[in-house]
Amino acid sequence: MIDVDGHNFPNLALMRISSFHKQRGDTVEWWWSDFVHYDIVYMSKIFSDTYTADVPEPLNADRVIKGGTGYCIHLGNDGKEHFDKSKNTELPPEIERCFPDYSIYPQFPFAVSMTSRGCPRGCAFCHVAAKEGRCAKKVADVSDFWCGQKEIKVLDPNITACAEKRDLMQQYIDTRAIIDFTQGLDIRLLNQYDIEDINKMRVGTLHFAWDNPKDDLESKFSDFAKGFRRKSNIGMVYCLTNYNSTMEENLYRIYTLRDMGYDPYVMVYDKPNAPKEVRRLQRWCNNKIIFKSCPKFEDYQT
Repeated sequence: MIDVDGHNFPNLALMRISSFHKQRGDTVEWWWSDFVHYDIVYMSKIFSDTYTADVPEPLNADRVIKGGTGYCIHLGNDGKEHFDKSKNTELPPEIERCFPDYSIYPQFPFAVSMTSRGCPRGCAFCHVAAKEGRCAKKVADVSDFWCGQKEIKVLDPNITACAEKRDLMQQYIDTRAIIDFTQGLDIRLLNQYDIEDINKMRVGTLHFAWDNPKDDLESKFSDFAKGFRRKSNIGMVYCLTNYNSTMEENLYRIYTLRDMGYDPYVMVYDKPNAPKEVRRLQRWCNNKIIFKSCPKFEDYQT
């Protein structure tokens, strides 16, 4: 197997593939040499070429199978990334149902789960809707991924939009594990029942997003801050920049979130071609030592 993105985070597809083949009695290992012949080499790539360069296809295998979102994204003539659904390779049902083989990533002590797929938002800078549909649906139970680990990284793209979220939230509560919603909670959809469920969980850092400055979300973030049991260090909020936003709009989101007790985190769209001022903004905001010692971006000197 080849984890094209590197081994910086467990690849769920490869863990399921490994589990499937080991159950069949096959030998599974990371590809490591051109001098070893393999029956099958699986290459998985989650991120586009903008973030992760592809690797050469191995020649020492009877079959090479490539899959993952990264192989479906191409840069269009408009300079933006587009998802080509015709190139999307899904795991066969018999592999999709396999419990992940965590032994291939021994450096990570946590579990990963994806209990729902899809997102109704259809944001132009995101490929989830094109890949998984615009309806968030439950696709698995927590027990399909978790075997007692002390922490669970939730990969659901928008669990708060899922009709079965009450069931899923209770499953996460029942684990008593530390829950990390890595893809963010949709602040626009959180209601009092969601907040009550989150207050029952052992949560580390909560993640949200305020990507579109045209969305007036100040009251939504304020309501969650009032209902959440922590009154400081409430959560990290991703703020997309260099995508239909002015510097004034960027700073408004950052200052507003900080004043309410959130931790704003600047994401830069098309960073290699982003203006210098936007990249300076990211350095100022995301370096928390600088961010706390220099409260105003206007006073930040590089």
